[in-house]
Amino acid sequence: MGRSGGIAMIRQATVRDIPEILRIYDAARAFMRASGNLTQWTGGYPSEEIVRADIMHGVSYVLENEVGQPHAVFALIPGDDPTYAHIEGAWRDDSPYATIHRAGSDGTERGTFRAILAFARAQHEHLRADTHADNIPMQNCLQKSGFAYCGIIYLKNGAPRRAYEWSSRHG
Repeated sequence: MGRSGGIAMIRQATVRDIPEILRIYDAARAFMRASGNLTQWTGGYPSEEIVRADIMHGVSYVLENEVGQPHAVFALIPGDDPTYAHIEGAWRDDSPYATIHRAGSDGTERGTFRAILAFARAQHEHLRADTHADNIPMQNCLQKSGFAYCGIIYLKNGAPRRAYEWSSRHG
């Protein structure tokens, strides 16, 4: 796949984007498997039902290239995340935050995570995110982007995740 020239726009996703979002998540899962991350996003996660719920709640966003083709997706969810209430470790900041979830790319554009972070930071002074222990590319993106590793949180199903935090108060 060729590079089309960059990220042109981030916009709120609509139901018309669902086929493209599912395609992007398929590509992201394939990248995870190729990178040695064999257990994250299994069983068809994120499902169409989750994608629809994110869109309905107004928290799903797509990144488009210069020709209007979606190439990445993420959820930016303001408010307390229940899975972050208990952490083995410590959060650095207890102010209100938003969480970046379900960030995925089809791999056709560079700078995707930087664009997601710039968008999120323009709206929120405090961000949190988590990722699977095997997702080394995402851990590297978070740490290179000023996120601090804070400890381990557990999903509803009990699965552990590495938790990260960024706050404008801490740089």
